[in-house]
Amino acid sequence: MAKLSQHGLHNKHMEDLAVQSNDEMINIKSSRLLGRIMGICLVLFIIILLLPWRQTIPGKGTVTALHPEDRPQTVQNQIGGRIERWAVREGQEVKKGDTILVISETTQSYFDPELPERLDEQLEAKRGSEDAAVQKMEATNAQIRAMTSGLRFQLSAAENKVQQSVNYVKMDSADLVAVHNFYETSKSRLDRYEAGYKNGLFSLTDIETRRLKLQEDNAKVIGQQNKLNNSKQALLNARIDLDNIRAKYQESLAKAQSDMSSALSSRASARGDIAKLRNDISNISIRRGLYVVRAPQSGFVVKTLKAGIGENIKEGESIATLQPKNPKVAAELYVNAMDVPLILDTSDVRLQFEGWPSVQFSGWPSVAVGTFAGKVWAIDRVSSNGGKYRLLIKPTTPLPENDEEWPVQLRQGSGVYGRIILRSVPLWYEIWRQLNGFPPSLEKEPAAKATDGKKG
Repeated sequence: MAKLSQHGLHNKHMEDLAVQSNDEMINIKSSRLLGRIMGICLVLFIIILLLPWRQTIPGKGTVTALHPEDRPQTVQNQIGGRIERWAVREGQEVKKGDTILVISETTQSYFDPELPERLDEQLEAKRGSEDAAVQKMEATNAQIRAMTSGLRFQLSAAENKVQQSVNYVKMDSADLVAVHNFYETSKSRLDRYEAGYKNGLFSLTDIETRRLKLQEDNAKVIGQQNKLNNSKQALLNARIDLDNIRAKYQESLAKAQSDMSSALSSRASARGDIAKLRNDISNISIRRGLYVVRAPQSGFVVKTLKAGIGENIKEGESIATLQPKNPKVAAELYVNAMDVPLILDTSDVRLQFEGWPSVQFSGWPSVAVGTFAGKVWAIDRVSSNGGKYRLLIKPTTPLPENDEEWPVQLRQGSGVYGRIILRSVPLWYEIWRQLNGFPPSLEKEPAAKATDGKKG
């Protein structure tokens, strides 16, 4: 029994040793396998860190139109009035020039249905006033010509009379000198005769004769002096008459010119009234054409902003919203101010539209599903509300391979999410950039640099 017990203990000890050896071998194999798995994971992690990662700038916005004339607009009436009839319903398609609304007049000045005929009558009356003013001007011109012609003859006669009076004055002055010389001669002779009479050379009769002769010559001098004075007075009267003729002509001419100015003023006033009446007639014609509000372009009536019949609307008031037909759609995205310097006018964009299922990988846009290609069309020069900048994105043309056109069902105002594509960088660089909060890299790719070098 003791030997059997010892044998059993020996066998049990051997079994324990065998089990312990197997456990140690299993632990060694597990450690090696774990090491290999960790090494493979490390290699895969390093490879993943070296994979290229496409940097992008995210932005959110809405679908809009590329050109302003394609965006929703309000239709406005140019004059105030009263709603008489609606010619459209909401959602209806209209063509350019189709009737949207009919209004009636509410301004008292335009109530008269025969207002154009009344204005035509006023216009004819003003034309008659203009013709009368023209006739008065012609008559005044004829009067001025007749006055000028008559003045020419009167002035000629008056000037001749003045010249004649001047000649008479000259003649009388010469005669006065001659008579005065005769008088002086007679006076000298009388003095000699009186001296001779004292010496007994002449008789008393001779002295008396010479004295009579001296008195006659003196009388002639006085008479000639009076005649010269009369000639001078006649000359003065002739000159006064000449001045009176000129003054009367100036007065008559001034009156005629005043009449001419009055006629000119009447004609100018008539022409001004005629122009105003023509303007009123034209305005009335245009205003009556504005009683019908028409569609400015083809499109769809989205919503009517006024309701009912008989409601008054003001001048320039919006009455309906019109969506132009077949607009060139675009997307407007809003990005942070710090990202704007990195975006170029030729940057590519990948877009996700609301309502279209898509899967987009930020760093690998080429494997995205359900996204659409776009290109930056315009970048705002100033920030919008919230400090963000607006980008206008248009569809890419020509379309890249394996890409689809933008959906034709897009409606303006629907949401859109986009990513502006930048350069490729290693994944480790992108992780490092994100952890440090740095903006995307501004450096260009080698291929882009080579292209720029060729362009230069």
